[in-house]
Amino acid sequence: MTQTVLLIGGGHAHVAVLADWIRHGVPSGARAVLLTPQPHLRYSGMVPGWIAGQHHRDDGLVDLAALAARAGVELALDRCAAIDAEARMVTTALGERLRFDIASIDTGGEGRAAALLGDDPRVIDVRPIGGFVDRLAALPALARVVVAGGGAGGVELAFALRNRAGAPADVALVAGAGGLLPGFARGVQRRVAAALARQGIALHLANARIVGGAIMAGETSLQPADAIIAALGSAAPGWVRTSGLAVDAAGFIAVGADQRSPSHPHIFAAGDVAARTDRVLAHSGVHAVFAGPVLAANLRAALAGREPHKEYHPRWNNLYLMNTGDGSAIASYGPLSAEGAWVLRLKHWIDRRWIAKYAALAGTA
Repeated sequence: MTQTVLLIGGGHAHVAVLADWIRHGVPSGARAVLLTPQPHLRYSGMVPGWIAGQHHRDDGLVDLAALAARAGVELALDRCAAIDAEARMVTTALGERLRFDIASIDTGGEGRAAALLGDDPRVIDVRPIGGFVDRLAALPALARVVVAGGGAGGVELAFALRNRAGAPADVALVAGAGGLLPGFARGVQRRVAAALARQGIALHLANARIVGGAIMAGETSLQPADAIIAALGSAAPGWVRTSGLAVDAAGFIAVGADQRSPSHPHIFAAGDVAARTDRVLAHSGVHAVFAGPVLAANLRAALAGREPHKEYHPRWNNLYLMNTGDGSAIASYGPLSAEGAWVLRLKHWIDRRWIAKYAALAGTA
């Protein structure tokens, strides 16, 4: 009997699943469907480089449609609006109902700008990243920009906008009360703080909020501001809470080390939409990338009627390469840090190699 496996979302983990199916074939006896609103995945790691004029706008695209075609996977260009985990049914934004036997969810999270900052027409949330790129590309030169968020994403965007190709902006970075790059080594924090000061990017260690139409850092007004970029992390999609799936306190899909739901073992999840039950794991693209092969192996096992046994065990630390927008970059690996043009060359090489790998699999290289 044919089983339907539904990939919900076109995130990094599902790119790895498609790659596995291209190399080894769709699991025997399975009909595979990819449900995603866009035919491409935009790799967020190359967006700061695009802003700074180091990449073309579409250099960081992975062709999901071509990967699906090569893998023998049906493509449904639509967005997940609801999941009934018990009935094994997805309702899409266009009202289609898709039944599945086994599902995997990698939709990413949602932006938190409105919830954390307040409403303002100048606010541009970095999630989803494709929408962020479209909105930023449509904007003319910006005299002054406020970036809210002191993580690696906010830091890179502050540097990128300060060096925006053809239209550099005056930039203020509001890192928040948690400080600059929380969780990173002191050496990395010092290097980044020095680079911010060198480029004239004002750093505010207070929470950003919009009060009476003004963007504030604590009690300090940051007016005037032409745009407010919100790099404030992920929120769980609203449909997750009504799905029947087990969730964590923040509403993300609970999964074990095997990326499987403890409440509904026929459903898997990875990336920003998921939260591990056995450990705290940051919502970071690097974890979605590394969880992808585990997800692919466990989906193959589940479709064959075997118990999934692969587990994702994160490395003790991960390499972060932060583009400073001026021809240099800062590397972070645990307690170690480095800085220079060679770090940026390494970042570009890693990013372009990752994109090229999937272009070759898709037959679009």
